[in-house]
Amino acid sequence: MRRYLFAYQKKSKRWFWFPALLLILSLPENLFAQVEGFRVLQQQDQRNDIHCYLGNVASQITWNSLSKINSLDDWTNVRENRKEMLLEMLGLEDKFNAPRPPLNIKKTGVIDQEGFKIEKLYYESMPGLFVAANLYIPENKGNKMPGILYVCGHAHTQKHHYQAHARNFALNGFVVLIIETIQRGEVKGEHLGAYEKGFFHWYSRGYNPGGVEVWNGIRGLDLLSELPEVDKRKLGVTGISGGGSQSWYLPAVDNRIKAAAAVAGAGSLEGQIRQRTIDDHCDCMMPINTYKIDFTDIGALIAPRPFMIAQTRQDIYYSIESVRTLYHKIKSVYQLYDQPDNLQMKEAEGKHSYGSDESLRAEILAFFLKELKGENVSLNDVGTISVEKVLSNESLKVYGREIPKGDLTKVIQESFVPMAVPPKIPNELSLKKYKEKVVSLLRQKTFNGFPEIEVPLAIREEFKGAPGNTMKRNDYSFVSEEGWRLPFSVRKNKKSPKTKKKPVLLVLRNPEEERYASESFISGAYKQMDVIFLETRGTGRTAWSPSRQWHIRRSAAWTGRTVASMRVYDVLRSLQAIRQLPEYGPDVDIHLAAQGEMTVVAAYSALMDGNVETLFLKDLPATQNMASDPAGKENAIELLNCLKITDIPQVVGLHCPKKVVLIGDVPTTYDWAEDLYSDLDNSSGLEHTEELKDWFNTTENFKK
Repeated sequence: MRRYLFAYQKKSKRWFWFPALLLILSLPENLFAQVEGFRVLQQQDQRNDIHCYLGNVASQITWNSLSKINSLDDWTNVRENRKEMLLEMLGLEDKFNAPRPPLNIKKTGVIDQEGFKIEKLYYESMPGLFVAANLYIPENKGNKMPGILYVCGHAHTQKHHYQAHARNFALNGFVVLIIETIQRGEVKGEHLGAYEKGFFHWYSRGYNPGGVEVWNGIRGLDLLSELPEVDKRKLGVTGISGGGSQSWYLPAVDNRIKAAAAVAGAGSLEGQIRQRTIDDHCDCMMPINTYKIDFTDIGALIAPRPFMIAQTRQDIYYSIESVRTLYHKIKSVYQLYDQPDNLQMKEAEGKHSYGSDESLRAEILAFFLKELKGENVSLNDVGTISVEKVLSNESLKVYGREIPKGDLTKVIQESFVPMAVPPKIPNELSLKKYKEKVVSLLRQKTFNGFPEIEVPLAIREEFKGAPGNTMKRNDYSFVSEEGWRLPFSVRKNKKSPKTKKKPVLLVLRNPEEERYASESFISGAYKQMDVIFLETRGTGRTAWSPSRQWHIRRSAAWTGRTVASMRVYDVLRSLQAIRQLPEYGPDVDIHLAAQGEMTVVAAYSALMDGNVETLFLKDLPATQNMASDPAGKENAIELLNCLKITDIPQVVGLHCPKKVVLIGDVPTTYDWAEDLYSDLDNSSGLEHTEELKDWFNTTENFKK
């Protein structure tokens, strides 16, 4: 039933009616806050939904990819830089252009087959990292032959499982090197780090197992290029699933590859996050996404060389729509080169495979025959391709009973990407330069996911009250970034001495913290300071279920951020908000307190802000280079690439010369910070206390 309001116009002496809603909508905006109920409605204007947020970020990355490329000059001007960025995100920036060590190829056996032979061998892609491989060499008819690198996916028997592909290529005149992954080859290493083992610190290390596979593939191409049977001007790469993603990465970074066919190896980032197919994907399927790229950026690096994207329509890991998105966006770059036909997309019915009828295998063979041998062969002429596994897994093994001595396959994640080594800081000038370098690198490599444009803080008061006789409470909220309105609560001791400039203690609440845990932690501070409790995203009113944390941590990393980096941004924005409150102003002294995993957020926030006075930190982690629980529920302290730059003990030390107070037991890794303060004649600047309330009760620092 409609509700109407009536008004009487004196001049015409008539009554008018109109819908009540129209009157409400015509009221001044500030009047809403004065009407009971509208204040609560006002608070609904930010979604504060992590899944919606990550989906929106993924969509922005997907649709912004290549959006500024409108001409061939636009692309060629940035292409080499984009390639260097990809190499960096794969952990290869120090390897790709450096002198390469000897391959030290060792042959362990030969299997003669009709029309070709299989050499069992291994090579050393870098000192101590050995790659088991089978080399299929067709009968030599006098001419050099094109070479194909077949990169294995996640099948458990690797060379054995994919042998039919290599056999087929060999029978059609291609030399084929099929190489194993570090995960499921004859030596079992790690791929499922964050996925299964809780190795979220791989994000902090800037390590991705896909980078190792790319490097092993590059060295496999080195091997093929050196073979007397191979025409090194005609090299191709192909594979499915994990091998499919490698068939995107390898031609993107290695121009020796003249044609590539990637099967079920990539979908748009938007599809991965919004459709949550990411949850079924190995960590190797996306680089450390420092620069917020999508696979369209990778595919564009392959242009204008022939590239086939092959995908089934019922693949549980990639929706066909997400793959079509990649194809259509990459096509625009091929068109800039006037070679649109060099990019193909082939579809087939079926699940995660070459098609329910194996039709994609015929398409790929015809593709390589044309692009590497110059032979135009119809699919009918290609005919049916055998999928039979002729040889046993045992017969194709390279190592036999003994693996090479000192093989690093199982531990390569510990050394593949070099970690930062903290320097000795002899004086204040060295400290200043080192701090500037660290902050600059963190902005570029760790916090590149911060919004490029800050949205207005839109601070507003949400609650005002003075319960009891001692404490005043004012609650505010502010917009951290689009999609997030976060609360902070100001508490003031009514009995504390009146001062012109009251310092502020900003306290970071922890995820899932017990009731009054933060209040208890900083008890004693109220007499000397105003205390502000901040709920960054994922804590307090914006908390998400711990059961979703695993998905959120992986999705965040794939979109170029982490839970901790988002919280650092929230803290930085809250510092801006506090300094905009009339009662404090831009010159207010702000001190920062945190416990447990939030100490990492606090320390990095103070470093990036540069104006926090004191850090109060309790239960610090010894390092960020440590695993979390496999379910991902605890210790979300990873920050992309940070360990290539610094680590939490050094970040705490870099608060020097300002004060740091460490509460409770402190790991020995913080000796560097202790030594720094001592070496710079500021030993009193870093203090220890068992309980923070004891420190507040004894210190005179804030009694002004």
